[in-house]
Amino acid sequence: MSANEFDLVVLGGGTGGYVSAIRASQLGMKVAVVEKDKLGGTCLHRGCIPSKALLRSAEVYHTMTRSNEYGIEIEGLAANFRKMQERKQKIVDQLHRGVQQLMKKGKISVFHGEGRIMGPSIFSPQAGAVAVTKKDGDSEILVPKYLLVATGSRPRTLPGLDIDGEYVLTSDEALQLEQLPKSIIIVGGGVIGIEWASMLNDLGVEVQIVEFAERILPLEDADISKEMARLLKKRKITIHTGARVLPESLTKGDNGVSIKADKKSGSLEIHAEKLLICVGRMANVENIGLDNTDAKVEGGYIQVNPYFQTAENHIYAIGDVIGGLQLAHVASHEGMKAVEHMAGLDVSSLDYSKVPKVTYSRPEVANVGLTEEEAKVKGLSVKTGVFHFRAIGKALVHGESDGFVKLISDEKTDDLIGVHMIGPHVSDLIAEGALATVLNATPWEISHTIHPHPSLSEIMGEAALALNGKAIHS
Repeated sequence: MSANEFDLVVLGGGTGGYVSAIRASQLGMKVAVVEKDKLGGTCLHRGCIPSKALLRSAEVYHTMTRSNEYGIEIEGLAANFRKMQERKQKIVDQLHRGVQQLMKKGKISVFHGEGRIMGPSIFSPQAGAVAVTKKDGDSEILVPKYLLVATGSRPRTLPGLDIDGEYVLTSDEALQLEQLPKSIIIVGGGVIGIEWASMLNDLGVEVQIVEFAERILPLEDADISKEMARLLKKRKITIHTGARVLPESLTKGDNGVSIKADKKSGSLEIHAEKLLICVGRMANVENIGLDNTDAKVEGGYIQVNPYFQTAENHIYAIGDVIGGLQLAHVASHEGMKAVEHMAGLDVSSLDYSKVPKVTYSRPEVANVGLTEEEAKVKGLSVKTGVFHFRAIGKALVHGESDGFVKLISDEKTDDLIGVHMIGPHVSDLIAEGALATVLNATPWEISHTIHPHPSLSEIMGEAALALNGKAIHS
C-alpha cells in the first residue's frame, strides 16, 4: 500500500469524524482524516464546548449575585466578558491539543486542507478518492478502500436577514463577541436560542425571543415547554410565540436593529442592539464532490441506509450531513457503527428513540424517549408521574429548586417510554433515564433502585413512585 492509499479516509475531523477514525484505528485500519479547519470541528470550536463554557461563566455569575442567600457577602461583583472569553478559549485549546494527541496515538494521518471527492479516475476505478487542496496551494490524492463523509453543518440563516457579524449574527459570530450588547433579539426559541437567551440574560443583557411555533422548545414535552416559558418570563425575558419574522422589515443603524413580525393578534415591531439568528443548522454537502458519486442528497441531506452507507456501498456518511438528530454524541455513535460495519462486524441499527437530548440553559432541560403527545399519537395508553425539585433536599441545598421530572410509561406493558426533565443538573440525571429505556426498565425497577440521600438523583425514584400515586415526599 503506497503512502496515499488507506483503508479509510474520513472527510471531516469533527466529533463524528475523529471518533470514527479512532474506532477504525482500533480495528486495525490504516486511516486518514481530512480537515479544512481544526480537528474537533463545530462542536469543539464553534458549538458545544465554547457555548457551554460561557454558559458556565454566566451560571457562576448568577449564583454570585445571590451570594447573600448562601451567607456570603461580596462587594464589587462584576461580569468581565473578556475574561470569560479567555477562559472559554483556554478550554477549547486544551481539548484541541487532546484531539491532536489522540490522532498521533492512533497513528492516524491528518491532512489539513479542503477535500473533494473524485469520480472514477486513473487513481481509482470507483468514485471515492479524495483530492486534498492545502492552504499553500499544494494538493494530494488519497485513495481509500472506504470513504466516510462527516462534513458537519453550519448555522441556518433566513432569506433577507444577511449575516454581517456586527448587527445580525449567528451563534458562530456571537461566540466571538468582544463585548456584550445591552439588548438582543433572538429569532428562534429552540435549543440554541434558549441557551443563548439564558446565558445573555444572566449576564445582564435585555433579551427578546421570537419563535414561529406556538411555544418555545416546540420539540419538548408540552409541560416542559410551558415550565421553561414561565421561568424565562420570571427572569424578565420577553417571549413572542406564533410570530413570523418579516425579513424585509429589517433595518440597521447606529442605534441597533429593528424588525417586524406577524402574529395572529397583529404585527409587532421589536428593537435591540443586535439580532441573533437561531433557526437550526444546515448540512455541509456543497462543494465536496458528491456530484461525482452516486450518493443521493434529498432535502439538503445525504441519504443513507441503517448502516450509514450511501448509494455507493463503499461511501458512508454520518452526523449532521445526514440530518436526523444533529448532536455530537449521535454523530460519534453513528461513526462507530459505520466503521464497525465496514470491518464486517455484526452491527445493530441505531435506535434514535433512546438518544438523550439536552438544552443547557438555566435551568437545564433533558429528555429521552416519547413525549406524552407523541405517545398518544401512536395510540398508546399512558401513565405519567411528575415530581418537583422543590421537594428534593439536595435541590434546596444547591439553591436551584425550580423544575420537575416527568416519567411516562405504557399503561399496558408498564415499560418506561419517556423521561422529561427540567431543573438543576438534569444533563447528568438524564443518563439514568437513557439507561432505563435501553434496558426496557419499568417504573417499579427505578423506584426500587436505591438513590443516595441527599442527592438530586432521588427525584427519579420519587417520580417513578408518583406514576402509581405512591411518591413518598409529595
